[in-house]
This record gives sequence, structure tokens and C-alpha cells, in this order.
Amino acid sequence: MGKDIQYQLIRSRRKTIGIQVKDGMVTVRAPLRTSAQEIEAFVERSRSWIEKHLRLQEEMKKRQEETGMKKLTRQELEALAQEAVRRIPERVAYYAPKVGVTYGNITIRNQRSRWGSCSAKGNLNFNCLLCLAPPGAMDAVVVHELCHRLEMNHSKRFYEEVLRVYPNYYKDHAWLKEHGRELLDRLP
Repeated sequence: MGKDIQYQLIRSRRKTIGIQVKDGMVTVRAPLRTSAQEIEAFVERSRSWIEKHLRLQEEMKKRQEETGMKKLTRQELEALAQEAVRRIPERVAYYAPKVGVTYGNITIRNQRSRWGSCSAKGNLNFNCLLCLAPPGAMDAVVVHELCHRLEMNHSKRFYEEVLRVYPNYYKDHAWLKEHGRELLDRLP
């Protein structure tokens, strides 16, 4: 057993214990009536996960300092949004016939947690930060959201459709899994 893990405890009307690691801080959220012993045991069982995420965040922070990757200014964010308004609809228009679907409105946002989404009405939302990713990563997100027009889930059938249209999906989407947090952390 290593040293004690320091954390902030937040009790609320939730049903389960959850842990969040953000900005080098550990937050434990627990149901109102959970005992301190249950919480401690849960934190201890989650030790390797917590330590891994603390280490990853520290490495990312160091990398950002070394590479000088800083927060985007309002002007840079506006320019990025304008670029996204031009580029992303082009990619949607290119892939929609390949998927075999239509779509509604396209909205560009600067979200902290999502790269894209598709509503039941067929409206598409995309993160302007996709313009900072390699083109393949943007295409992977576009195809993913368009395929939700066929399957509003993440079933085997959904991914078969994604791969039919975009065979490099897993490779290009992996870039976002590996580097996406760095991009999201650039939001002001």
C-alpha cells in the first residue's frame, strides 16, 4: 500500500461513488449515506487508475510547457470557428452520399468534451477544434456522426457502417483519443 491519496469529497443524492481526476486534483463524489470506510475502500481499489490519470495529466502539463502549447485567444478561437464553418460542412457534404443519408443543420461549437454529436432530427454539431487535428481525425468524426443517422447507438452494426464508409476510422480516431485532451485544454 502506497501513501494516502488526497481527495476532495462531495456528497450528493447520487447512487454510486465516482472519481474524477482533473487538473491534478482528485474529486470523489459519493451518495449521502456512504460510510467513510466504504469511500476509503473504493479509493484504494481505484488507486492504480487514479495514479495513472494523475501521471498522464502531469506529463501533459510538462509537454504543454515544453512545446509552448498555450490557451487559444478569443481572436484565434473566432478564426478557428470561421475555418470550421468553411471546412466541416464540405466534409459532411462529401461523406453524406457515401453513408446514404441526409442531414439537417450543421452547428460549429467550441465544446470541452465532445468532438461531435447528431440529434434525432439529423442536426449535426461539431467542435471547431477539429480544425487543429489531422484531416483524417476530422473525417472520422464526420463519418461517425453521419452514421448516427442510420443507427442512433454504438452497436456492432453502427461500427460496421462507419468502417464501410471510412475503413481508416479506428486509426484516425485513435489520434483524437491520444492527443484530443491537449486540444481541448487549449480552450480559454
